[in-house]
Amino acid sequence: MPTHLIQPYGGSLVQLIAGPERRTELQASSRDWLSHSLTRRQLGDLELLLNGGFSPLKGFMSRADYESVCDSLQLIDGTVWPIPITLDVAEELARQLSPGARLALRDPEGVMLAALEVEDVWRLDRKEEAQKIYGTVDPSHPGASYVLKTSHPYYVTGRLEGIELPRHYDFRRLRHTPAQLRTEFARLGWRRIAAFHTRAPLHRAQYEITLQASKGSRANLLIHPVTGVPQPGDLNHYTRVRCYEAVLSEYPTTTVMLSLLPLSMRMAGPREAVWHGIIRRNYGCTHLIVGHDHAGPTGKPWYEPHAAHEIMRRYETSIGVRAVLFKKLVYVE
Repeated sequence: MPTHLIQPYGGSLVQLIAGPERRTELQASSRDWLSHSLTRRQLGDLELLLNGGFSPLKGFMSRADYESVCDSLQLIDGTVWPIPITLDVAEELARQLSPGARLALRDPEGVMLAALEVEDVWRLDRKEEAQKIYGTVDPSHPGASYVLKTSHPYYVTGRLEGIELPRHYDFRRLRHTPAQLRTEFARLGWRRIAAFHTRAPLHRAQYEITLQASKGSRANLLIHPVTGVPQPGDLNHYTRVRCYEAVLSEYPTTTVMLSLLPLSMRMAGPREAVWHGIIRRNYGCTHLIVGHDHAGPTGKPWYEPHAAHEIMRRYETSIGVRAVLFKKLVYVE
């Protein structure tokens, strides 16, 4: 990896795809295993575990790491990590799993993407997780609602071995692994990269924010929208990507890049801002553009004004990504 690029979080990209012989062995053995069909959100999480986007995680969190993240925004080894990365399964499946069992993780079409050697299975406390991660048990908060109403009731963890990354058939030229994006940054000679996280089309104020952020931080710009599970009211990612492509020509030539991130938003506000910074560091970015209500749900104000700014100031040294902080912009004719 080029030495002038920012190092991945934790020092190296944790890529979990097994070698060819091992993949063949796992696929042959899986005929006798239980299977879990991954949800769309789980597919994105698995992809980011396998390709290094969630480095230094080596799989879905253990119970000890999960509880530590919920309580103190860090793994049990002290590494800052603010959002649980867990594999939730139905009770019927959970009751058939025990330590040492193998579980095939499959996409909705039945393709096995990874093998999990079970270490622990436990029932989650829905209200406790919602309160600790989102600060509320109000089901009108989309993140809390997912935990309270949608998530399966059991979490399973264990050693993860990847067979292949989830397959995408749309916008394939815009989908990059962390290693691929880092290689492209090196090819272009980009040393300072400011990432802009978004789940909506760019409006005029956001264009101005990204332009000013790029100039102010003396960095090239990565527009890095999420393509996972949308929140209520969000546009589908097909429409949004076409909007991003249309606006690229408005930026100065050779200063901006568009790449898609297979992540589902949690809408956890300040906690999520730190998480987005960690992910972008793994993709080779040095800066993250953080708005006044980063990753906050629309509607009523769920988090204190500028709470995302404050938490990024607190953690930016620990996670190794500088925050470019912006307040609201308004248009004056």
